[in-house]
This record gives sequence, structure tokens and C-alpha cells, in this order.
Amino acid sequence: MECDKVQRAGVRIMKTAEYNPRHPASASKDNHCYIKMLCAFIAAVFLTTLTVSLPLGQDSHGGADTPLRFSEDGTFQISIFEDLHFGENAWEQWGPQQDVKSTGVMNAVLDAESPQLVVLNGDLITGENTFLENSTTYIDQIVAPLVERDLPWASTYGNHDSDFNISRRNILGRERLYRNARTSQMVFGEDAGVSNYYLPVFSSDGGWEPCLLLWFFDSRGGFKYQQTDESAQKIGQPNWVDHSVVDWFQKTRDSLNAHFNRTIPSLAFVHIPTNASRALQLDVGVDPYTEPGIDEDTPLAGQAQGWCADGTSDSDCEYGAQDLPFMKALTSTAGLLAVFSAHDHGWCFKWNNTLPGMDFTGNGLNLCFGQHSGYGGYGSWSRGSRQVLLTEASLAESEIDTWIRLESGDVISSVTLNATYGLDRYPPTADTHE
Repeated sequence: MECDKVQRAGVRIMKTAEYNPRHPASASKDNHCYIKMLCAFIAAVFLTTLTVSLPLGQDSHGGADTPLRFSEDGTFQISIFEDLHFGENAWEQWGPQQDVKSTGVMNAVLDAESPQLVVLNGDLITGENTFLENSTTYIDQIVAPLVERDLPWASTYGNHDSDFNISRRNILGRERLYRNARTSQMVFGEDAGVSNYYLPVFSSDGGWEPCLLLWFFDSRGGFKYQQTDESAQKIGQPNWVDHSVVDWFQKTRDSLNAHFNRTIPSLAFVHIPTNASRALQLDVGVDPYTEPGIDEDTPLAGQAQGWCADGTSDSDCEYGAQDLPFMKALTSTAGLLAVFSAHDHGWCFKWNNTLPGMDFTGNGLNLCFGQHSGYGGYGSWSRGSRQVLLTEASLAESEIDTWIRLESGDVISSVTLNATYGLDRYPPTADTHE
């Protein structure tokens, strides 16, 4: 990193004269080294400002000091693993065998791909099957393939990551014991969830102005940790992105764009999809040639499903519409190219119309699912991982290449999310099963 001219978020330091042993007026070598160290310190402070992380007490690592950056060839690839569901039926032989097979999926995909970041997009653990004393130790198994390859990762948490014997905060604490963990918490409050944060991605030229933002949202769900009601029943949690998180997102987004005086391209990740995905599936329909991918979750389960409009949980209430503010915030975000969800599995759809029950119109935002990655959870589809590839050049054109890499090594559902996605035709994806 050069110290000749360092400018970090309005802080500017000019380097003193180069050390020259023949010039008594020059700065000493010690002073020069001090300036270099000071420049590095300013850079670290700037990066920490962009990637505020939760002080967890026992947190000794977390990789906020190591930036995410486009590679030298101008590319940035993300591998998304979703619904791994480690810890399922741990008391039977079947359960631990599924965990071993899920690790095999991760190894097979990562051997075939070369991501700069791995996203664990929710339901890392089947929380209802875990024991209080060891519930978060499954994180060690989940991240082992990533630690072995020295890959950074970032997580969202899903509905199965919260239950009576497991909490999101404790999962975060376990993740943050690892140097390469990027998972964090930037919104606090009892109802906010945990995995709400963003990560900047910097350019390949060594600059320190973010050219891409990655937003992570906690869609909550599941049950509250170590709490029961007056009938000794577990207490459910809402299953949508909380309004406090929506407010934080909009303010932070606007602040970053204003600070850098431009719209920064971005991607978003959330475990439970919004109701827009369900409405697109049911009211518009998924075309296997223009939106290739699995479409067997019919209808898919979105945020606020099973909740009433007054905020009470009731299976008789189909949809409470509490995710409307989140959807409005997403569609009003200039430069947001795609939202990647899990929970259900399959296709990408371009949202550019008005959907039932909404008083706003989609702005062409791409809504994407991935592939079921773990052998826990429901469904017997071939396991795999969605890949997302961006280039510094494609960001200017708002284009993303994405495909599914299966455990078998096969590539399916390869598409380009661009201005004509939804009109372009692709080979249909076979719904292969194990």
C-alpha cells in the first residue's frame, strides 16, 4: 500500500520526504516507517468503519481487517450454500451420516469452483434437534471445508437456526471464533434478528472505495431461545425482516451513496424469500425456458406466511403482509441487482410488474433461489450450490452470470441476469433427485 497520498473517507495524510542518508534534512528512517504504519492504521480504521462488527466478548477473530476484493482479472465469485441442516437427528445413525454427506457437497463444489466468498444462506443447523450444551458446535463442521481452503464466508440465519436450545447470537459467536468469518450484526434490538449487516467489496486495483456492496438480512422465524409461554410451549418468532432493519438499510444505503457521491451496485441475501417470489410463481408463472430451475416448491413459502395482519401467529392466516416495507425498500434501491433467497429452491425471476396486494411496481430486480445444499431438511433434489459471478466491467452493465454447480459436478440453470433476462431462452433444468 503506497503512502504517498492516502485519502480515507475525508482523512488525508501526506507522506514526508523520502529517507536519504546523505541528506541530513530528510526524514529519518524511523519517521518514514512510522508514517507507513500510520497510513496502514488509517486504512484499517476506514475499513472497520465500513464493516462494523459486533463486539462479542469472546470474539477473538472475525475477518473485518481483511477486505473482500475483486481478483486481479477483475472477477468476484460467490458460492452460496443453503439449507445445510447440520445436526438433524443426532441421536440416530442416520443424522451424522447426513452431515458427512453435506460436507461432501461443499467439498465437491469448492473443488470445482474458485469463489472469493462463500455465503451460507440460512438454516445452517436444524435447531429443533439440537441439545443446549452442544448446539453451536455444528458450526465447526460446517465451516471446516472453508477453513481448510482459507476462504472467507458470510452467513444469514434461517428459521431453523433459532429454537429453544439454540440462538442466533450464539451461532454468531461461534462463527466469529474463526479468522475468515465475515458474519456480523449491525442492527440491535430484541426484534431485529442478528444477521443484518453489509460487506463492501473493493476493486482489483488496490483502491479503497467500494465498487460493490453485499447486504445480508435476517428473516428470523423459528422459536425464541430458552423461552416458553404460560402453557410451557415454545414461543414463535416472526418470519420476516423487521421494520427496524428496513429503516437501518435505507438510511445506511443512502448514507453510503451520499458519502461516495454515486450509486454503489449491490446484491442482497436473505433466507426466507419475500412474498413477491410467491406472487410471481402463482400469478405470473415460471417458464422453464426463460426462468430455468427447479419449480417443485409450489406454492413456495415466503415471509409473513402463517401470520395474521395484526401480527399474531395463526395457521388459519395465510399471509399477514408484514414484509411489504422490506419489499418496497428493495425495489426502491437503485443499483440493487439481485436478491438471493433460500428456504425454497429453484429459479431466478425478474420482477418488473405490479403484483397482487402491492401498491408499487417491481423495478426489474432479479429474485433468485439457489439449490438445496444439505442432506438434512426436506426434499430429495440433487444437492448443489448457486454460483454468482461478477466482473468489474459487468457491474457497469448491471449484469450477473449465475449457475448451479451440483455435487455430481454437473452445471445446470446457467443464465445471465441482464436487461433481457426473462425474455432470453435457455435449456430447461431437469429436476433430478438423489
